[in-house]
Amino acid sequence: MGPPYGPPPGHRPPYGPGPPGSYGPPGPYPYGPQYGPPPKPPVHFSQGVHRLHASTAVINALSALVIVFVLGGYSLLITQTATGIGLVLTPRSLARFVLVMMPVTAVAAIVGFWTWWSTKFHIAGDDLVVETGILRRRSRRVPLSRVQAVDVVRPLVTRIFGLAEVRVELAGGDEAETKFRYLSRALGEQLRAELLARAAGLPGHTPEAPERPYWRVGFGSLLGSQLLKLPVIGGLALFVALLAFGVVFGELSVLAAALPVLLGLARGVIAPLVMHTNFKAALSPDGLRLRYGLMETRMQTVPPGRVQAVRVIEPLLWRGYGWARLDVTVAGYVGDRQVLSSVLLPVAPRHVVFQLVGLIFPGINAEAVPLLPARRSWLRSPFGKGAAGTDDAIFVTQRGRMCRRLDVIAHARAQSVRLTSGPLQRLLGLGTVHVDAPPGPVQVTAENRDLGEARAIVESAAGRAYRARAADQRTDRWAT
Repeated sequence: MGPPYGPPPGHRPPYGPGPPGSYGPPGPYPYGPQYGPPPKPPVHFSQGVHRLHASTAVINALSALVIVFVLGGYSLLITQTATGIGLVLTPRSLARFVLVMMPVTAVAAIVGFWTWWSTKFHIAGDDLVVETGILRRRSRRVPLSRVQAVDVVRPLVTRIFGLAEVRVELAGGDEAETKFRYLSRALGEQLRAELLARAAGLPGHTPEAPERPYWRVGFGSLLGSQLLKLPVIGGLALFVALLAFGVVFGELSVLAAALPVLLGLARGVIAPLVMHTNFKAALSPDGLRLRYGLMETRMQTVPPGRVQAVRVIEPLLWRGYGWARLDVTVAGYVGDRQVLSSVLLPVAPRHVVFQLVGLIFPGINAEAVPLLPARRSWLRSPFGKGAAGTDDAIFVTQRGRMCRRLDVIAHARAQSVRLTSGPLQRLLGLGTVHVDAPPGPVQVTAENRDLGEARAIVESAAGRAYRARAADQRTDRWAT
């Protein structure tokens, strides 16, 4: 593997020594009947004020109309008939529907246009400026140095019209996200490239960084990984058993129990398939680029140094195939966005996953860190006894037998180190060490350690974290 987030071999790195943007623009474009028209010049978002795509007004208006119809507009079409009340289109009900919905449509159109026209944005120095409102103006300045990730999302409906949504994730919680709904696909990708370039400390006109493909998840591997899970196999067995019981004994009432099981299987198998189909990971100087999705496509870019902690997951049935999954905690993602954006590899060979861990935290080998299990042998359980280990760069914990989880956090990324001990743990002389990262799916904990050992781990981890932060020369502008 090449250097972390490095450019493809044989290319001069645009983010390395030399003038910024050393790739440079292409030479004079040959145009004519045999070549077609010349390409449009790139848009510089630091020049002038920019608006969302005009189709945004139409989409907003249609969304409002759909909400009104679902909440009660359909009741205008309900008519009393000789056999009862039903949805029957009569001239009277249709006229009533049109008379009521016409002013609603006019209001929705005005609101949609108003929202689109009042939203402006541009880049001023090191800040992204977003202005909203006409009667009451609101201006928000977003420091580009706080950018944690930039995602380009294309829901199915907007893909039909060639539109995309750009989401800028910042450190600071749920209110720190900035959305641009919607831009043309080309303009959205240009905005993403300029935001990442400026966040890296480069000029905004720096060409988009090249990328090197890292791994592509095949559909067969993705489907197999979802089916080879003990909860899924147990759910399938229960569903088949309920159906067989209903057929043999003629009890249709078992459908009341089989339906929730089927819905759970759909959520556990079909939803991940739809979300992670066509999953591709690539390495680039501006970060790790992920592309995935079937109904809604996503292009996620995580800049270097923004990953706070990683988790390698190896379910029991995956180990025979050498598969693993990689989840991460990225500062800025919270709530549902965190669930959707915390997977770096849904399934891949184990050595590929650990190679990527080594690229995220350069110079480390998580597999080489010796792990010390808890000393109390009688604490063993079917879920496994936790183990922990550390070196000068990372802190590692492992737990679980049925589903093995390896959590890794760099000392320089640790926000705090603490020791907790519940009533039962105090009675047994045990404690749990927490090496805290920002809120996310990865929480690094060394559970049920002897109190003396736990205190020693806390002091050692705190000291290593202090020295790692003092020696860390990286800045928010990772290209400088």
